Parts: sequence; C-alpha cells; structure tokens
Amino acid sequence: MLVDSHCHLDFPDFADEIERVVARAEAAGVGTMLTIGTRLDRFDGVLAMAERFPSVYCTVGVHPNEADSAPDVHVEQLLELSKHPKVVGFGETGLDFYYERSDRDRQMRSFRVHIEAARRAGLPVVVHTRDADQDMAAILTEEMEKGTFQALIHCFSSGSYLADLAIKFGFYISVSGIITFKNADPLRAVVSGVPLDRLLVETDSPYLAPIPFRGKRNEPAHVVHTARKVAELKQVDDARFAQATTENFLRLFSKIGDNRS
Repeated sequence: MLVDSHCHLDFPDFADEIERVVARAEAAGVGTMLTIGTRLDRFDGVLAMAERFPSVYCTVGVHPNEADSAPDVHVEQLLELSKHPKVVGFGETGLDFYYERSDRDRQMRSFRVHIEAARRAGLPVVVHTRDADQDMAAILTEEMEKGTFQALIHCFSSGSYLADLAIKFGFYISVSGIITFKNADPLRAVVSGVPLDRLLVETDSPYLAPIPFRGKRNEPAHVVHTARKVAELKQVDDARFAQATTENFLRLFSKIGDNRS
C-alpha cells in the first residue's frame, strides 16, 4: 500500500469526478489519502471529503498564502476543530515568500499558532515553505526550544540545510512529483541523503503532476510514479519503499491508527 500524504480533494478541479478519482487511487494501490486544509472558512468541505471516503483523512489549518483570510486564528479554535476523529493534523501552514500573497508577519504568527496547537494536541503540523528557508529554520528552532512537536515538511524543494535540520528535530520530509522533473537534480541529491525512515510521498494534487503526466491535472493515483523515482534514488525495491513510507506515515499521523484499533 502507498499513501498520498498531501492532496486537495476538496478543490473544484475534482468536483465532477471525485468518486472516480478516489477509486483510481485505490485501484493503483493508494490505500490512504490525506486531504489538506488551507482556509478555515473552507474547512467544512475538507472535512466532508474525509467523512465521505473511508480511505481519506484530513488536516485543519491556514495556508501561508491565505494567512490574511484568518488574521485572528487562535490555538483553541484549531484544537476544537481537531477533535473530529478524521482530523489527524494541523496545516498546511508555514511561510511562502515567493508569491507574497499574505503579510509576512501574519504568516509567521499563524505558523506559530499552528505549532502551538500541534504541541498541545500531540498531532503533527504540515509545513509549507517556499523561498523562506532562513526564516523557516529560525522559527522551527525557536519553537522547538519552547517544547517538542511533530512536523512534516511537505513538497520538499529546499536544500540540504533545511533537510538536515528537519531530520535533527525528528521531522519527516515528503516528496512530490517535482522529484521526477528533468531539472530536479539538486533536489534528487538532497532526497538521496534523507533516511528512508523519514520519507513520505505525496501528490499535492491537483498540482505538480509527475512525469509522465506533467502539465496535466494531478491526482492521488499518480503518487505511484513519485514513489518509484524515490525508491530508485534510495536503491530499494518498490514494495519495500511502499511499506516503509506507509509505516512512516502511520507513525507520524498516529491518530489514524488509534481510530482503526
């Protein structure tokens, strides 16, 4: 079994065929999908996807590019929403200084609120970082000094410094279809050095479709192509890689196992 550790099934790209999208994923061997919250005012749609399909779970949170939409997000609000059995983490949250769609200070404040919620709930936080590695490293270090928490750096596209810091803190790193792109040699070099027991794979669908689907709408079934490329980099067979990344996912998102037991 494989896991798509990051997708957006509530997005309108899937509205006309969500049943078929989930069925294709399951047929491809993707046994679990994590659909990710990006705005609190759209969380009902995210949760509805998780409630609709047994193989789908979700997170609750505010994407850094949406930080201006929820300037007053607070820890208790996130904690209350996380009580639902299908909500297994917080985010995605973090820093995005590439698009500059939200105020930087507001992004940082929101990020810290999500981390505090993760710390108090004992659930992982899904971290988005783009063009912000220095500030990201500083905040993660400062927050870890306040008290430990679990995190997943999603759609990893940074350098070895942030990867090494994440591993030092016991975080996990999730790899998207970018790893299959022709110009991704620097990323492949970094991912090659990440321990197998710290790796996850994702689609970030409907975005970032891996080769051979690049340029088309992505979907959870396509995570098999990303997994195949990373397994090749790690020099393990596909079955062992699928088992390892699934175990990693369930170790990190342990609330899923609690619900199943």
